[in-house]
Amino acid sequence: MPHRNYSTVSEFILFGFSAFPRQMLPALFLLYLLMYLFTLLGNLVIMAAVWSERRLHTPMYLFLCALSISEILFTVVITPRMLADLLSTHQSITFIACANQLFFSFTFGYTHSFLLMVMGYDRYVAICHPLHYHVLMSLQGCARLVAWSWAGGSLIGMTVMLIIFHLTFCDSNVIHHFLCHVFSLLKLACGERTALVTVFVILVCVTPLIGCLVLIVLSYIFIVAAILRIPSTEGRQKTFSTCVSHLTVVIVHYGFASIIYLKSRGPHSLYTDTLMSTTYTVFTPFLSPIIFSLRNKELKNAINRSFHRNFHQRTS
Repeated sequence: MPHRNYSTVSEFILFGFSAFPRQMLPALFLLYLLMYLFTLLGNLVIMAAVWSERRLHTPMYLFLCALSISEILFTVVITPRMLADLLSTHQSITFIACANQLFFSFTFGYTHSFLLMVMGYDRYVAICHPLHYHVLMSLQGCARLVAWSWAGGSLIGMTVMLIIFHLTFCDSNVIHHFLCHVFSLLKLACGERTALVTVFVILVCVTPLIGCLVLIVLSYIFIVAAILRIPSTEGRQKTFSTCVSHLTVVIVHYGFASIIYLKSRGPHSLYTDTLMSTTYTVFTPFLSPIIFSLRNKELKNAINRSFHRNFHQRTS
């Protein structure tokens, strides 16, 4: 008879914050709630500013809006559930809800990475091939790049979700994390194929991220080489300033991811691992709109104009 896998659990227990002192949880709840609300507000303000300013209707800001949407959706998938568990005494999640959270968090997370890569390509074309920019980055071309980013994120999310939830979970249903984390779920799986599946999942997860990072690094190598050929210091500074916000977000995005996934495999407390994980799931999305708003002069001016315009309309 063909071998078939059946899950023996109907729900999982999210054990991530159970290691924390109970009196500490309300403070964490308030901190993460404020960061969550600011993340939503910051990204919505960016999208509204781009929508209201015709001068910002360019490929770079179209990609930025797409990035903001992916960031909002990523935080909506993870943070509300985490906030509810901080105040709950029974942090359980159903099998179906866990599968959905894994799928959507991977979809929006990898879409975010692909869009960062696309934004790096946009800066490369703008600086290294300015005469061909409007041809290479036409509206239709930009729409295709955004669509392919979403399709790629969805494909990875679907692949990982189907692989993980066709495994057998028989030893325990306790996930030592505050969300349905792929590697925490793999630790609960049993069966002869688990080791092989783990290697395959790691390849599926890591290869796109490394590929995106390599392409971003290559883009900036060519960008820096082009900038160094600009004769005036003012020209070099002005050109590089168009890349600063994107480059900073890339460093933050991959920096926090590296801290979490490339940390030593020595003994770590659940307390430490949980706090480190929240830097990527909560703190990184919180920083992104701040970086784009403060480091991008055009966007900052557009937000100020939009704020003053709305303020004067309300007071008049």
